[in-house]
Amino acid sequence: MDVMSMVSSLLAAKAGNTQTQVATSILKSNADAEKFAVQTLLGGQTGASQTNLGAGIGGNLDLTA
Repeated sequence: MDVMSMVSSLLAAKAGNTQTQVATSILKSNADAEKFAVQTLLGGQTGASQTNLGAGIGGNLDLTA
């Protein structure tokens, strides 16, 4: 194997590793966005604290009446 093909294969491997790192970062970002969307739709805590709210604020709404 000559020197140029070894260098070329090492550069290709490095480029592949970089692409994998970018793809992993994008997938994590998408997963975090999906998690936030689901929590919003389900009415879950999205990071906002309810500790300083008055009694009865932020509870469930009774729609049967």
